[in-house]
Amino acid sequence: MRQQVLVLYLATSALDSPVVGWSVYDGTGRTSPTTGDSDEPPYKSGVDALRDGWRLFQAAQLIPPYPGSEYDVSFLKHEFFFEKLVQGSEESDGTEVVEAVDAG
Repeated sequence: MRQQVLVLYLATSALDSPVVGWSVYDGTGRTSPTTGDSDEPPYKSGVDALRDGWRLFQAAQLIPPYPGSEYDVSFLKHEFFFEKLVQGSEESDGTEVVEAVDAG
């Protein structure tokens, strides 16, 4: 089993709010995505990622702003981590076959 990780930064703490930033990490080694390699997010919202089979395993902790700092610019705070588990097996020629595993 190999893990693929998707990090989505959403406009608000609601899982159906628009994606404003993202990162993708592929433990299968088939792809090597980097931050900023696409102008379009992989999904419009966190709910869209769920519908495509990604499993949510960490949601942003909701921390109220310190009084007086409500409008300070800082890190993206609405961060959600998703994963997909994929099966990997070697063919007789040594190449690896990777298939998505149904999490249902």
